[in-house]
Amino acid sequence: MASPSEKLAKSLEVLEALQKQGTVAIRSAHLPRTHRERLLANGFLKEVMKGWYFPVPPDEPAGDSSAWYASFWGFCSAYLRERFGTAWCVSPEQSLLLHTGDRSVPQQLLVRASRAGNKVTRLPFETSVLDVRAALPDDVVEVDGMRLFGVAAALVACSPLFFQHHPNEAKAALAMIRDASELLPSLLEGGHTTIAGRLSGALRNIGHEHPADELLAAMRAAGHVVREADPFDKDDGASLSVRDVSPYVNRMRLMWQTMRAYVVERFPPAPGLPVDAREYLAHVEDSYVSDAYHSLSIEGYRVSAELIERVRSGRWNPDGDDGDRKHRDALAARGYWQAHRAVGESLERVLKGDAAGPVAREDHGTWYRAMFAPSVTAGLMRAAQLAGYRNDQVFIRRSMHVPPRREAVRDMMPAFFALLSAEEEPSVRVVLGHFFFVYIHPYMDGNGRIGRFLMNVMLASGGYPWTVVPLRERAGYMAALEEASVRRDIVPFVVFLAKLVEASLRGDTAPVPGA
Repeated sequence: MASPSEKLAKSLEVLEALQKQGTVAIRSAHLPRTHRERLLANGFLKEVMKGWYFPVPPDEPAGDSSAWYASFWGFCSAYLRERFGTAWCVSPEQSLLLHTGDRSVPQQLLVRASRAGNKVTRLPFETSVLDVRAALPDDVVEVDGMRLFGVAAALVACSPLFFQHHPNEAKAALAMIRDASELLPSLLEGGHTTIAGRLSGALRNIGHEHPADELLAAMRAAGHVVREADPFDKDDGASLSVRDVSPYVNRMRLMWQTMRAYVVERFPPAPGLPVDAREYLAHVEDSYVSDAYHSLSIEGYRVSAELIERVRSGRWNPDGDDGDRKHRDALAARGYWQAHRAVGESLERVLKGDAAGPVAREDHGTWYRAMFAPSVTAGLMRAAQLAGYRNDQVFIRRSMHVPPRREAVRDMMPAFFALLSAEEEPSVRVVLGHFFFVYIHPYMDGNGRIGRFLMNVMLASGGYPWTVVPLRERAGYMAALEEASVRRDIVPFVVFLAKLVEASLRGDTAPVPGA
């Protein structure tokens, strides 16, 4: 007779086969009852509603939303397809968010369907789907399994409030319109004069004068009276490129432009490059144990001052000590030490007067490789993973922010470093440099640690002291990043970092237990 562990292993093999097929939303029909009940009892499945489940790692703490947020879009795609076939699509507003790369998990997903029941379907962690009976647009496109309004159709159908509540996404979507002919069929057929005036004003707002003029001319030639009106709250002078630039990039540029004013207003002024670079670097060295302890602990590693000192002094011996070779926390500490040394070389360049943005662009890959080389040596990570940016989707624990797709990362990272290099205000480089790096999440692992290294290199470029994010502040730190990522409110993150930097300027340090 098979043992309980052998039975569970068999059930896991069945679950693994489903996941290899790309199945995220698991139905009762997918799994025989015995396997389903065994996987539920052992914490490998969770029920969404009767007959629908999603996979979870068994070590996920009770109440943790990570697995659900990672499954949300795949689950909704399968669930809606099961209910409505292909006769559905998400709202025009949600379509525009997804077209422009905002894949944050919404509290409520609004769906149009020809056979909808006008009801709310409750989902885990206070998320839901609201399906409304409504006609579908002629232009429906599928992106990652979600059925969306085409960009032009969504711009015509969306609420005027979308331009005020999501101005960056609206502008990035407008920049995807090549010429007025994409918008005109729907506008002319429906006689949508008010919408035509709004879209011509919106196009002119982002510097697309020709499409705006063409749209007005065509509507007026058809006998319509159109009054142009800018739907955005204010003209920020944004001028965006068309099709050849990723909408992810355009949206990031707009976010940078919007957010930087809040940073300048609330962050302490830059002291200027220190006169004595050696003294500055000595202070960084003195802060190492505190920095390593807190940065690693924030990421969930269990480290101590003793372990950090053992690694720094060279008493970490992966060749002769099997425990050191396999110990996850020791490997992380060793990688952090190597990365910190590489960052020190970048700091020296910045303190000598090299521009911080280009230094970070050139060196951040070196920091990353140094950080994870011990894991490759120990055989816990494939050497190919040191080659560059991620080649898979990544999710952030307990966050409703879904980082950009891997294809978008290749567009966004050069544009990110271009923004960082062009930015003249040190405080903006500090705050937005850190934020956008973790927002993009270019690597499968280590993004938080690299992001904090990047922040400190930018701090040095303004003469601010090396600053540690303390473990005790982790909740506030993550909450501020979430506000900026999901709700586009950078102020909590600015205020959070400003307080830490002000403490560093006073000489306050983050203590290390047992040190």
